[in-house]
Amino acid sequence: MNAPEPVVRPAESLLRQLDLLVRQVGHWTPPRWAAPGPSGGPVRADLVHRLVQHLADLAAAAAGEPARPVPRLENDLALPDQLRVVVADLVAVDPPPPVLAGAADEVATVRQAL
Repeated sequence: MNAPEPVVRPAESLLRQLDLLVRQVGHWTPPRWAAPGPSGGPVRADLVHRLVQHLADLAAAAAGEPARPVPRLENDLALPDQLRVVVADLVAVDPPPPVLAGAADEVATVRQAL
């Protein structure tokens, strides 16, 4: 008899992707943040900050609030903390599962692009 596969809630998937991304970049130095991504696109810090802004926009929309710019701090080492905050905000407003699933996919995409 096969056991049923565990159901993964969209919020859990997003938190898992966040954890993977933070583990990947949490130890980076400023020169590593300033380097272009492997595909030669934008610098890594810009790519992650765009993700932070997008997740913040999703949280604002889900809460019925206007989108606000997330400040780009001088120290890129703060980006993992900004990610944690905006993901926590997004999960806290409890958007529909497709929004959380899409956010998880976007975090995974950025993680792979780095």
